[in-house]
Amino acid sequence: MVFRKPFARRVLFAAVASGTALLGPGLAAQAQPAPPAPPTCSAADLAGIMSGITAATSVYLFTNPPVNDFFTSLKDVPAEEKRAALQAYVDANPQVKADLQGIRQPAVDFRNRCG
Repeated sequence: MVFRKPFARRVLFAAVASGTALLGPGLAAQAQPAPPAPPTCSAADLAGIMSGITAATSVYLFTNPPVNDFFTSLKDVPAEEKRAALQAYVDANPQVKADLQGIRQPAVDFRNRCG
């Protein structure tokens, strides 16, 4: 049996076209990003947010030794004095206050969304 090149090309083209028609939509659907999951209010979500805040706070304190030293110095201070010292510190250091508020913002967002 002898095949001529034009016939073989047509068969090959038909096979490729059929495969593309069958697989194309599936591949295109896989290439599109999935829509973001809606925010949920589960305990697991809150735990994930709080663990992220804890990690970010740790990094912040390690990379800002004076801030770390201040918070470390509050360890044995009575609660009333601690609140007053903290308020005085953030009043004197507005950038630190803004940084820490930014780190804690995901918890605020969670509580506003979930109650």
